[in-house]
Amino acid sequence: MPAKRSPARRPTMKDIARRAGVSESAVSFALNGRPGVSEVTRDRVRRVAEQLGWRPSTAARQLSGEGAATVGLVVARPADTLGVDSFFLQLISGIQEVLAERHLGLLFQVVEDVDAECAVYRRWWAEHRVDGVLVVDPRTDDPRPDLLDELGLPAVVIGGVPDARHPGLSTVWADDAGAMAAVVDQLSALGHRRIVHIAGLPGLAHTERRIRTLRAEAERRGLAEVRSVTTDYSDAEGAAVTRRVLSQGTPPTALVYDNDVMAVAGVAAAAELGFSVPADVSVVAWEDSALCRMVKPWLSALSRDTVEFGRTAAKELTALLDGGPARTVRVPVPRLIERESTGVARGT
Repeated sequence: MPAKRSPARRPTMKDIARRAGVSESAVSFALNGRPGVSEVTRDRVRRVAEQLGWRPSTAARQLSGEGAATVGLVVARPADTLGVDSFFLQLISGIQEVLAERHLGLLFQVVEDVDAECAVYRRWWAEHRVDGVLVVDPRTDDPRPDLLDELGLPAVVIGGVPDARHPGLSTVWADDAGAMAAVVDQLSALGHRRIVHIAGLPGLAHTERRIRTLRAEAERRGLAEVRSVTTDYSDAEGAAVTRRVLSQGTPPTALVYDNDVMAVAGVAAAAELGFSVPADVSVVAWEDSALCRMVKPWLSALSRDTVEFGRTAAKELTALLDGGPARTVRVPVPRLIERESTGVARGT
């Protein structure tokens, strides 16, 4: 049997004291910014600590009241849909970029539903595991803001809208309604009157905003054959709904998908049924990504800087941790990039 590996020994304050030629109490004062040592000694201790690679332990930080140096992110979505979701991958990249600059860790967990997410927040709070949290996928009937207020846990809601009932929570949001209105405006200009929106999870605030906007824009233009169908965001459901709506007696001439994965799956499903994109049906993806440019035809898509979205959210959370006030920050409206998958409606 191979020998069990022993963990590497971490440098301690005793090691720093021995190398710097001072007492352990002087090291503690110097590293924690407390009075009791001269600036010369403080500088020498910090240099030695850096040379030895010393870092304060999380447990020690918690005991001293300095916090966990970690923020939390819980996602209540089917785990098998996250691995191919470009939005979350880019969002987390932006978040991590800012946290790394502050030497903060990210504690990430996937759960089945919002009740399980709330249980995680309660546990993290009780165990002092995180200093604050980033909240995604706001719901229309959402218990999380009340809970976070109750716990006093600093939080930033990503994708929500300003809520006067929770002034202690920061919000970073994009105008989904404005983006959907732009899509309907363009499709209407191309002569499309039968439009199906293949939406994401029901109950999510942004899903409901997009559905309401689609309905309102259709009514304003007198488009009677416009509707939304909710899914779990997966390629399987995107393809299944595409087959169902295109197999109707009077199929839609335009399909709007709530993410890039469903749009790509939808193009393949349409081709299986003998529909040509865009000659027979136009396709728009909500999230632009490399996937949209890896299929034929290239997909028209709503584009935004999702990495910057994540950076903005993380910066707002670190501002809260630094004692700043809660704020509402609006990021730019996603813009429609027209490519090869949209064209004039058949029969126009």
